[in-house]
Amino acid sequence: MTTATAVLREMRWWDIDPVLELEHELFPDDSWSAGMFWSELARSRGPRATHRYVVAEDPADGRIVGYAGLASAGDLADVQTIGVSRGQWGGGLGSELLTDLLRHATAFECTAVLLEVRVDNTRAQKLYERFGFEPIGFRRGYYQPGNVDALVMRLTVQGTET
Repeated sequence: MTTATAVLREMRWWDIDPVLELEHELFPDDSWSAGMFWSELARSRGPRATHRYVVAEDPADGRIVGYAGLASAGDLADVQTIGVSRGQWGGGLGSELLTDLLRHATAFECTAVLLEVRVDNTRAQKLYERFGFEPIGFRRGYYQPGNVDALVMRLTVQGTET
């Protein structure tokens, strides 16, 4: 595990290639495409932004060691993706990325955040549970081509009352 703390910043188009490398390493069977990231980033800037994408850089070498994305529509947000380099597992980077997304869900005035997580990804499920996410159902065969089920989890966002 790297001892230096990663630096979070907004994801930009020039980050897509290094994020894709990490995406393919972490999720070889159901990786996102470059087009999917381009589409998400197109909705993450400007006054009508409804998405938040962030990367984590290793300050020692500028390498991307994590990334995360959130989409919002109305008062509902959805965690689209979180990926953390295996060398960073257990160091709190996943928590930092999720905290950033939840802060933006509040800024987008969302009252709830949903996410899907592979049923076999207990490490991620435990992270989400620590943040207060609760299981609400399953999506059968959600992750393709492996036909792996997704656990759907929900968090009620605090501090969204006006």
